[in-house]
Amino acid sequence: MLSGPATLAATQHIDLMFILYQRDDCHLCDLALSVLAQARVPGLDSVFIDDDAALEARYGSRVPVLCDGQGRELDWPFDASTLSAWMSGHR
Repeated sequence: MLSGPATLAATQHIDLMFILYQRDDCHLCDLALSVLAQARVPGLDSVFIDDDAALEARYGSRVPVLCDGQGRELDWPFDASTLSAWMSGHR
């Protein structure tokens, strides 16, 4: 079994939860999912805001929006480089 700072950092990074807030039939959301898949974002969940009044009020026309477990948000558009820079704040 591996141990040490590098393993701990990797474990902490994997344990992070990311949520992509999106809509049904959203081309931009599909593009965001593609970027996230290419980046192999760990712990990714997807939440559709269409039938939730509170989420609709918060994210409405902003979707897709990526959120982390610390409450930080990354609005679309983002590419792999922007995503990487944003995620580097988690390490």
